[in-house]
Amino acid sequence: MLIEIEKTPNPATRKFLPGRTVMETGGRDFASPEAAEASPLADALFATGMVDGVYFGRDFVSVSAAPTVEWNALEPEVLTILLDHFMLDAPLFRQGSAADIAVAADAQATIEEDPADADIIEQIKELLDTRVRPAVAQDGGDIVYRGFKGGTLYLAMQGACAGCPSSAVTLKRGVESLIRHYVPEVETIEAV
Repeated sequence: MLIEIEKTPNPATRKFLPGRTVMETGGRDFASPEAAEASPLADALFATGMVDGVYFGRDFVSVSAAPTVEWNALEPEVLTILLDHFMLDAPLFRQGSAADIAVAADAQATIEEDPADADIIEQIKELLDTRVRPAVAQDGGDIVYRGFKGGTLYLAMQGACAGCPSSAVTLKRGVESLIRHYVPEVETIEAV
């Protein structure tokens, strides 16, 4: 099995492509060792003590190095863990009970929205899903809808995009201009 490695715009993050589907739908962000307990793979990556974040996308795993860790030390560790996981066809998530089921993060709005904005919100979500998220996934990350209120669109950056030095520029110049072009009701975008 060959796992391709790509650099991302975030120098602390690498994108690993195992040549197979990682997540059937959506993505999953693990920002801490506690969050990673839901996944044996994410848990193993955090257990190295050199990982600061893990993100599962459709066909990739993004791994962020801890602040003082160099990639030349971390990369072989990550490759070994990924190879072991995928060669064994190990489960991506631990089995849980019904109490562990939660609404997917990208379906949750964290801002109280005006029901009169339903059509605008639908347009925004469609643009995010068809134009923005696929482009962001190429860089090993994701962008998640968090709400729309009073002309302000709230989005969260995940994976390689979280903490990336260029994410603010991407959000303001790229995403905001695209969304505002198609949905003029959006006046500004804020990261949450």
